[in-house]
Amino acid sequence: MTGAMPRRVLISGASIAGPATAYWLNRYGFEVTVVERSAVVRHGGYQIDIRGTAIDVVKRMGIYPELSAARVKARTITFVDKSGKKVASLNTDDYVSQVNPDDIEMARGDLTSVLYAHTKDDVEYVFNDSIESLDMRADGVEVTFTRGAPRTFDVVIGADGIHSNTRRLVFGPEEQFSLHLGYAVAIFELPSNPAYDLPPTVYNVPGRVAGFGTQVPGGPAQAFLAFAQQDHGSVREADFEGQCAMIARAYADDGWKIPEILKGLPSTEDLYFDNVGQIRMDEWTRGRVALVGDSCFAPAFLSGQGTSMALIGSYVLATELASERDHKTAFAEYERQCRDFMVKSQNLALHSRSTILPRTKKALRKRNRTLRLLPILKRLGLGGILGRATREASNAFILPELRSEPRQKVG
Repeated sequence: MTGAMPRRVLISGASIAGPATAYWLNRYGFEVTVVERSAVVRHGGYQIDIRGTAIDVVKRMGIYPELSAARVKARTITFVDKSGKKVASLNTDDYVSQVNPDDIEMARGDLTSVLYAHTKDDVEYVFNDSIESLDMRADGVEVTFTRGAPRTFDVVIGADGIHSNTRRLVFGPEEQFSLHLGYAVAIFELPSNPAYDLPPTVYNVPGRVAGFGTQVPGGPAQAFLAFAQQDHGSVREADFEGQCAMIARAYADDGWKIPEILKGLPSTEDLYFDNVGQIRMDEWTRGRVALVGDSCFAPAFLSGQGTSMALIGSYVLATELASERDHKTAFAEYERQCRDFMVKSQNLALHSRSTILPRTKKALRKRNRTLRLLPILKRLGLGGILGRATREASNAFILPELRSEPRQKVG
C-alpha cells in the first residue's frame, strides 16, 4: 500500500481533536478506530471557547445548534483585591458583539459529549487502552496496545494531548518540545455549598490568580488557581497529596476566600493540575504518523485558542487525507496550510501573560486600570479595540473546501 491512499486509521485520544478528526475521516469513508486510555469519555471540565474560523468548522459538521444550546450564559465577572474589595467588573455580554456573536463559550465536557455522540455509531472506540509501541513499515503501522491484541493500520494520528504518548513514541521525549511559561494551573470542582453560589469572581495578587463561581445559579462551582512556578518538573512528578500541598503553599499567605477554596481541594475527584506551557515542534508528521491538537501545537489556556486550533487542525488533516494523494503529500499539505496560523495563535499566550497573571504590583495596577476603562471605551464607540489580537487571530485561517463526494468505506 506504499503509494495508495490510507484507509484504516487509528486515532489516539478521545477528547476534542481525536473525535473531531474521526468525524471527518468517517464522513470521507475511512475505517476509523479511536483508542482512549480513560474508561469513558471525560465529561465536566473547564470552560472553553470556539471562535472565528472554528465556528465555520462546527457549522460544516452540523453540530453548531447543539453547541449553541449548551452555550454558557455570560454573567458579570467581578475582580477583587487581596482584601476582597471590588477592583473592577466586566459583563462579557457587553463585549461579545465586538468579537463575533456566533462565538461560543461552553463547558469542555459538553463539547466532548457532542463530538462523541456524533461519532460513536460509525467509529470504533476502544476505551481503557493505549498504544504500547508503533512499528512503521512501508505498507502500514504495526501497533501493539497495553491491553488489546496487535493490529495494523495505514495511518496513526496522535490526538492525545499536551503529554502525548504518540509523540513520545515517534518523536522523542516531551522536554525537547515543551515551552514552560512560568506558571502552574489548578482547576477543580468545589463541594456543594451555598457560599460558592456566586457569579464568577477573580482575585489577583502579583504572581497569583484565583477565581471561582458558578456559571448557572445553583449549579456546581469551579475553582481556578494559577501561580508563578519555575520548577515545572515538580508539578508533574508530585502525587495528589503532593499537588495539594504545593497549591496550599503557593496561597498560604492569601486572604479573601482562598482558605475556603483550599478546604475543598483534598476532597475533589477531578483535580486538573499542570504546568502552563506550550508544545512547539518543527514537524508534526513523521512516516505514517501525524499529530494534531495539543499534542503538537498546544498554545496554553492563556491564548484562548486551544479548542479552535484543535477543531481547525482536525478538519484540515482529515480533508487532506481524503484527497486523491498518498499520506506523505497529505501530511505535507496539512502542515503547510496550518503552521503559520497555529504559531500566531500560540504567540497570543506570550503576550497575554501580563494581563491574566501580572507578576508585579505595577503590572497589576496597569491591568486593573484597563479593566475600569473598558465600559468607558464601549460608551465612546471604541469597543472594537477590545480583544483585537484575539479577533484577528481567530479569523486568520481560511478553511479549504469540503470534498463534494465522500468516499465509500472499505468493505
